[in-house]
Amino acid sequence: MSDLIARRIKQTDGRISAKRLLPEARAAGYQGSARNFRRAVAPIRADWRRRRRVLRPWLPTPGEHLVIDWGTEAGWQVFCAVSAWSRWRFVRFASDQRRETTLGLLAECLAALGGVPKVVLADRMACLKTGIVANVVVPIPTTCAWPPITGSGPTSARPPTRSPKGSWRRCTHSETCAVPTQRLAAERQVLRPLPSLRPPLRRGEARKVNRLATVRLGSARYSVPAKLVGQSVEVAAADHQVVICHGEVEVARHPLVAPGEASITDDHYGGPRAGGDRPSRPIRPRSQVERSFCALGPAAERFLRAAAAAGTPRLATELAAIVALAASHGTPALVAALERAATFRRFTAAGVRAVLAAGSAAPTITQPGEPLAIGLPRRGADPVPGRLRAHGARRVK
Repeated sequence: MSDLIARRIKQTDGRISAKRLLPEARAAGYQGSARNFRRAVAPIRADWRRRRRVLRPWLPTPGEHLVIDWGTEAGWQVFCAVSAWSRWRFVRFASDQRRETTLGLLAECLAALGGVPKVVLADRMACLKTGIVANVVVPIPTTCAWPPITGSGPTSARPPTRSPKGSWRRCTHSETCAVPTQRLAAERQVLRPLPSLRPPLRRGEARKVNRLATVRLGSARYSVPAKLVGQSVEVAAADHQVVICHGEVEVARHPLVAPGEASITDDHYGGPRAGGDRPSRPIRPRSQVERSFCALGPAAERFLRAAAAAGTPRLATELAAIVALAASHGTPALVAALERAATFRRFTAAGVRAVLAAGSAAPTITQPGEPLAIGLPRRGADPVPGRLRAHGARRVK
């Protein structure tokens, strides 16, 4: 039984209690009491503590380490970076913990820090490594590209390394008894300078504008000006809005919509659609009769669309008969007849012929005009003051 107790104490680094270890001992055949078992565990734990390796406290050096880690709070991902010596803290909120997000926030942190430390210490983030071989972390090649860019290299912490505790930058730290921003001002003197030719920080995700002048974010589509088709833009979501920038210029702003939906702005496509929200196909004449009919102008196109929408049978034959009427009545009269026939829904050649036969005798339908403002006399008042009635000398009041 001593071997079982010693093995479990070693595995738990001496933290397991006799109460938790007793069920395992019972399963292994222990028949004694709980009190005797506690007496057996106590000397073995004391011996383990005497022989246990003593850890040396870590003494941070100015400009040496920057500790980063991710956390979760109220559904948001929290990125936190702490300068080990000055206890200066950098906190940002994000929607994911991807590699691009981590490196982007780390670059923003270095810019706010005002320099580059020698080592960026991370707790074996899954987004920054491809695997672990013999307890050695293998970073992603993109992560390895940091030294030539910033002069710093990320390093994974050995378990169970913990991030140093700190407080907000304007408060006095409980351990250092100093304000972190004041210590940071002294630490900046030993930090490596930021490269002058570093790429600018991105405000969001890079997206390419498709041929519909839209970009996708979160399985939703957002419109941009049509002139940006084929170009790359930056899309960022903040405060329930989606902001789209091209270079340093904001080109569109949309409310955040659910996946599968779209947010479209009419101004990005030259204004509202002419036919409202209902799409319409352009008229493309193919036969000689169709080309001759469409050559009559916009009145012929309106007549053709209205006749097609009404389901006029044998419309192609009717158009041929209508075109033939131009030879006997003239083109101007035929165009006027088409406008009147479309108003009264006469979509056959016989109906157009009847309109032509009526000529100018047919009444013209006009839209109602503005109401006329006429000042009417009040009841009991004489419209002409002082006027006498025809059959009396009494004045009308």
